[in-house]
Amino acid sequence: MPSTRFRFDSSRLRSAFAPRKPRHPLLRLGFGLAGLALLCLLVFFSVFVGAAMIVAGLAWKLLGQRGKPIAVRDASVMDGEYRVVRKPALPI
Repeated sequence: MPSTRFRFDSSRLRSAFAPRKPRHPLLRLGFGLAGLALLCLLVFFSVFVGAAMIVAGLAWKLLGQRGKPIAVRDASVMDGEYRVVRKPALPI
C-alpha cells in the first residue's frame, strides 16, 4: 500500500502575497515617496484627532461644572483619615 505524504508547498503561496519592488529606479522612488506621503498624512490626521479629543474632554468637563456653586471651605478645618495604632506589648 503506497503511502503518500501531503506536502504543503508554501513558496507559491508566499510569492502570491509578497510585495515586489519595481525594477525601474524612478518608479521605486515614486512608490517610496508615495508611502512616505501616506505616512505623513496619517500622522497629521492622528495628531489633530487626538488634540480634538483632548479639547472636547476639557470642554465637557468645564461645561459640566457650569451653574454649580463653588463650595467655600473653612480654612480652620483639616480633613483626613486617621487610624489608631496600638502600642506593641513589650516583653518583660
